[in-house]
Amino acid sequence: MQKNIYGKRSEIIAADFLKEKGYKILEMNYKNKIGEIDIIAKDGDYIVFVEVKSRLSEKFGHPLEAIDERKQQKIHAVASLYLMQHKKYNSACRFDAVSILGYENQDVTHIINAF
Repeated sequence: MQKNIYGKRSEIIAADFLKEKGYKILEMNYKNKIGEIDIIAKDGDYIVFVEVKSRLSEKFGHPLEAIDERKQQKIHAVASLYLMQHKKYNSACRFDAVSILGYENQDVTHIINAF
């Protein structure tokens, strides 16, 4: 399966998973001049910036291991610009991560306040 198709499918699975937990999806694949955030959602009073990582197996490590410090810094920068552009200066926000492992029987892991 093509990597980008699996990635998009995983983002949809993650969004559905979050909706089932009561999150309201505000944006998917939000892009600005700095980069991209997979999912922006609302959880109560929080704006939640969600990074989704997926792998078919753990042959090359767990998906969450791919969210390194450099990736976290980039997501923070993208989120800061999002908040400024949407005039949400004083909004409570947090950064979650969702991993999808496998294809048929996905193991979905959601880490709240991941970084």
